[in-house]
Amino acid sequence: MIRIVAVTNDHHIKQLNKLEDLNQIAHLKWYWVDFCEPTGEEARLLDDYFHFHPLAIEDCLLYLQRPKMDHYDDVHFFVLHAIHEQTLEASEVDVFVGPNFLVTYHQLPLHEVDRAWDKIIRKPHTEAHGNLHAAYTVMDELVDQYFPALQAIEDQLLEIETGGTDQGFRTDLSQVFEIRNKLLRLRKTIVPMRDLLYRILNSQRIEALKHYHLFFTDIYDHLLKLAEMVDSNRDMTSDLRDHYMSLNANRMNAIMKTLTVITVIFMPLTFIAGIYGMNFSNMPELGWHAGYYMVLVFMVLLAAGMFAWFKLKGWFE
Repeated sequence: MIRIVAVTNDHHIKQLNKLEDLNQIAHLKWYWVDFCEPTGEEARLLDDYFHFHPLAIEDCLLYLQRPKMDHYDDVHFFVLHAIHEQTLEASEVDVFVGPNFLVTYHQLPLHEVDRAWDKIIRKPHTEAHGNLHAAYTVMDELVDQYFPALQAIEDQLLEIETGGTDQGFRTDLSQVFEIRNKLLRLRKTIVPMRDLLYRILNSQRIEALKHYHLFFTDIYDHLLKLAEMVDSNRDMTSDLRDHYMSLNANRMNAIMKTLTVITVIFMPLTFIAGIYGMNFSNMPELGWHAGYYMVLVFMVLLAAGMFAWFKLKGWFE
């Protein structure tokens, strides 16, 4: 699907259905063409109508490219990423900024582009800015969508951290590793987008950028904040993981301590039982009338004494 919006010199906004209709508009100031889920025939218009550079067209058709910026004569090409709020899957949005036009190309329908489109359409005529402002609006909507996805992850981490019992925490450890994977996926998008905005702000090739420098700086600030949030949340997952490892180690130490105490208590008892279990004939104690009961009492007193001594030493703390 292709949709077109054109802005005239007197700030009138017109929506068109075909590219050929652009030739019929007098005093055309700039226009925006959005390729949404384009067919093969529509994709060929990138070359047949706009005559974009073959490498830029190849980047549009080969999914998924890293966020980047390229300059081809008077056309500036940007590869941006949108993020699905639920799955955190990245999708590519390609943007061409020319002298008097903006072209966006994306294989999937995106609410972010739709919101940017509506902002341009509904903007009062006296405030209708140029194509670079429309490109800023698209980038701003894409970056703003990163926040809900990251904030949902923060809520999950906070719920795990304040979950209460250690047993519940051990149950949620798998969620911690899942969150780390989500943060890694977000980082693979946010950091390249941050680097891209840094390049845009410091580029000398985009002449009109000086009029919109503050706008793009605002997006860059958002990306800096997002990158810091990702790193902070990754540190939190590391702390939760280390806490679990420490908790598990302490639990294993307590189990080993208990087993060691039991083993040590039974060692002398086993030794005594082993001695009187031998089948030698000349064992005077075997002839004692109360010998059996005396040995049992001695073994009980020995076990109780060792237990009291271990408790005094703090082995059960």
